[in-house]
Amino acid sequence: MVQFHEHIISDLLEEDSTTKGGGGGLVIISSGLSLHKLISSLLLLHSPSQGTLLILSSTPSQRSSISQSLLHLQQNPNPSPNLPLEITSDLTAQHRHSLYSSSSIFFITSRILIVDLLNSKVPTSNIAGLIILNAHNLSETCTEAFIVRIFRTLNRTAYIRAFSDKPNAMVSGFSKAERIMKCLFIRRLHLWPRFQVYVSQDLERDPPTVVDIRVSLSPLMKGIQKAVIEAMDACLKELRKTNKVDVEDLTVENGLFKSFDEIVKRQLDPIWHTLGKKTKQLVSDLKTLRKLLDYLVRYDAVTYLKYLDTLRVSEGVRSIWIFADSSHKIFEFAKKRVYQLVQSNGEKLSVRTKNVATKKRKVKEDNNNDKEVNGSSACTNTNSGVVLEEVLEEAPKWKVLREVLEEIAEERQMQALQPEGEHMVEDAEDDNGIVLVACKDERSCMQLEDCIMKGPRQVMREEWEKYLRDKTGLHGLQTRNKKKSKNPKGFGILDGVVPAMPREDVETSSISKLEHDALLAAASEIRTLGKEETVEDNPQPHAGSKGRGKGKGKGKGKECQGNIRVSKTKELGTKTRRNEKSKISGSKNESRRIESDPVDAGDFHEDIKNSESVDKGVSRIHDEEVNATEFTHVKPLPPVHFFALESDQHILDILKPTIIIVYHPDMSFVREVEIYKAENPLKKLRVYFLFYEDSTEVQKFEASIRKENGAFESLIRQKSLMMIPVDQDGHCLGLTTSSEAQALSSQNSVTRKAGGRKEGEKVMQVIVDMREFMSSLPNVLHQKGMRIIPVTLDVGDYVLSPLICVERKSISDLFQSFASGRLYHQVETMVRYYRIPVLLIEFSQDKSFSFQSASDIGDDVTPYSIISKLSLLVMHFPRLRLVWSRSLHATAEIFSSLKANQDEPDLEKAMRVGVPTEEGIVEDDVRAETYNTSAVEFLRRLPGVTDSNYRTLMDGCKSLAELALLPIDRLTELMGGQKTARALREFLDAKFPTML
Repeated sequence: MVQFHEHIISDLLEEDSTTKGGGGGLVIISSGLSLHKLISSLLLLHSPSQGTLLILSSTPSQRSSISQSLLHLQQNPNPSPNLPLEITSDLTAQHRHSLYSSSSIFFITSRILIVDLLNSKVPTSNIAGLIILNAHNLSETCTEAFIVRIFRTLNRTAYIRAFSDKPNAMVSGFSKAERIMKCLFIRRLHLWPRFQVYVSQDLERDPPTVVDIRVSLSPLMKGIQKAVIEAMDACLKELRKTNKVDVEDLTVENGLFKSFDEIVKRQLDPIWHTLGKKTKQLVSDLKTLRKLLDYLVRYDAVTYLKYLDTLRVSEGVRSIWIFADSSHKIFEFAKKRVYQLVQSNGEKLSVRTKNVATKKRKVKEDNNNDKEVNGSSACTNTNSGVVLEEVLEEAPKWKVLREVLEEIAEERQMQALQPEGEHMVEDAEDDNGIVLVACKDERSCMQLEDCIMKGPRQVMREEWEKYLRDKTGLHGLQTRNKKKSKNPKGFGILDGVVPAMPREDVETSSISKLEHDALLAAASEIRTLGKEETVEDNPQPHAGSKGRGKGKGKGKGKECQGNIRVSKTKELGTKTRRNEKSKISGSKNESRRIESDPVDAGDFHEDIKNSESVDKGVSRIHDEEVNATEFTHVKPLPPVHFFALESDQHILDILKPTIIIVYHPDMSFVREVEIYKAENPLKKLRVYFLFYEDSTEVQKFEASIRKENGAFESLIRQKSLMMIPVDQDGHCLGLTTSSEAQALSSQNSVTRKAGGRKEGEKVMQVIVDMREFMSSLPNVLHQKGMRIIPVTLDVGDYVLSPLICVERKSISDLFQSFASGRLYHQVETMVRYYRIPVLLIEFSQDKSFSFQSASDIGDDVTPYSIISKLSLLVMHFPRLRLVWSRSLHATAEIFSSLKANQDEPDLEKAMRVGVPTEEGIVEDDVRAETYNTSAVEFLRRLPGVTDSNYRTLMDGCKSLAELALLPIDRLTELMGGQKTARALREFLDAKFPTML
């Protein structure tokens, strides 16, 4: 444990000892400062004599991290208690009650705990305290605030400690930290930023050796980045013109973060229904452009182009950024990173004349009966044919990562050759040989692992082949939908040839058509080569590669060899680079810049002219012949373990690496590395940072640090100004307490009636379904002074009285229920068992109080309109009542007004509604009181009986036996038609088949 963790724990324990009855506090620390270790240290100090400790709002990754930290602490001389168990809904109520009394530590969900508290299943006197994680997600109406409010009324001596490591989220609203403290009944706020004195001293006492490597973007990547930023700036300028968003937040720097979407959406949600389609699309486009910037430095060139192709299809019509001036550069540069079109003689493709398209069409007419083996035969038989030249630009970081790993292996070999001394023996014991490479996501880890095992060129080839297979798969679907005859008669369009239309942009369209044909031809060539490769054996390494190393990697359970395999069918050419490698020294905070060596089109043309044989196919693979001498100089690599930052796991204490390569810089992971080094001051740790220079990657990393520092500065100012109300005993008062309501009622009492004596007020009761505790409405109803009774209901969500049953639907749930048909069944059961069924449609307080704008509502009934669906639902169930609520608090007011002149609901009857007894009888069935429900269902299934005539049949006869004896004339009169009456009569008179 780091020393500043001890300071945090001592502050919390001191607060508990000085506070008169009950203690705790809200602790906000910087991201990455090992919150799980702080929690596990607190759990270690807990003794069973204090009582049971409950941990709320924990995620699965946090639970596993805390358990692993406790296991690590068990290795110390002081044995730790048993690991915390998890209380789930699978346990019975009696079993949970025994666990609450066991004086142990438990993880528990908020929904289970609030239900047990309301049912008095929790012995609150045996609870030592509550630990609430992820405090930045709390609000006044959350379930955790509901739990603390009930818990404080029953136990005023237990402590409540809340923790958060997301300071940016704590300043998202107005005085959010103060409001969270009031709803949790907490008086003290503990702030521990990275720049705090104790934290900075501990982390900077013995820092790791840092090597900062700046890799320059390729020219095409720079062009894409510049174009995306220009498109983002144009969208932001258009959004500023609406005058409905705070202009200070609309900057390109804020647009790099995911929180930017939440900022803009939070401001526009209340007026979302008044916005035009253009403004709504601008908000969506900003999210797409942010992803484009992020994926540019994370994914390879082929994957990036594939993502752009999907955007062109999915957002091409309605998107605004695609029509910006700089958007065409994004697609153009992305293609140039993967391939380019040239003529068969190696010259660049020109678009000045129209003869390219016409020649292609003529050849198609002449060779109509020929099979298209290579996609477009015209491209191979004419001098002006188009050839697809592969560029397959590798990510600049791939080469740098390989160089760093090679230099690490060389350095270790040099250390191994040195005479063994005392200092070297210590280093050997400390170094386990693992090199940890931290990437953003799992896909990047797998791709980098393939780069080390197979080589970058082979990885790009595989991605390129996947891209072409997807192209040919899509083309196959299109051609299957448009089947042509084998020998079409006629000419022009009838002959399958599309003539060139006299348009101004015919050159551009012809180029795109040629490009499409060339891609399909390359895909068919790849597919043919793939079939040939399946016949051969697996490729073996080159015979001349005797001097390569055998560095074993542990990432994904595979061994990352330091060699490159050569395929038999098509050999991989590794282009000779200029030897500009410089050794990375071990000095602290050293910075080095590596210029990438981008491959431009000119190099490709030179290599094509110098090569002995030029491919006659449509797809030209730009690879040089493999030198056996090149593979003899392949350097060995050290063991490498790849780690995905998105997995949210803490792996440093498990692997204990001595060299860490941060491939995708992340602020939280950097802090974890600092904590790891502070906990192991004797370990020699070296950290390599790979940055793309002059990129949004650097800007985003630096801006994340500035945003967090600004958030802590804002919290420090709030702490100096906040006012936490306390009662006479020194206890913190929440936002709403029962004592306030009692004081208010006593002040308003009239002295003329019984001398001001307080009347015995009846407590309103609401029976709530268990599933509804996922929402915040039960909490708000409890704040209004209502008694909440949680049970499992088969019909409805809330029972307000013996007559009133409410089915609550949020907006998203309403749409889903209509789509699945669940709402029809729910309303049908409510109408069947309750006199006054109510459908409550609840909107969010911070969003518009409407489904759609008035201009979007049509006059006709359509199956896709939510208004039409609601109208049909009300017409089908005339007794159904619709209640519209603007917010949670408005719903509470509506419930109190509905219960004003009603009796309180009966718990036992509400639980039995809709549940058949052992005899199969359902109690309180409204339809069963008037009709025999089983007989009615049987009647409605008879031939000729419809929804319009079955009620008339029930009024005309008393039973099914009487119906079977009615003549055809009487049936015609009751059913309103001779055809339906005859169908029913024939069905009733039909004879049973006899068996001989």
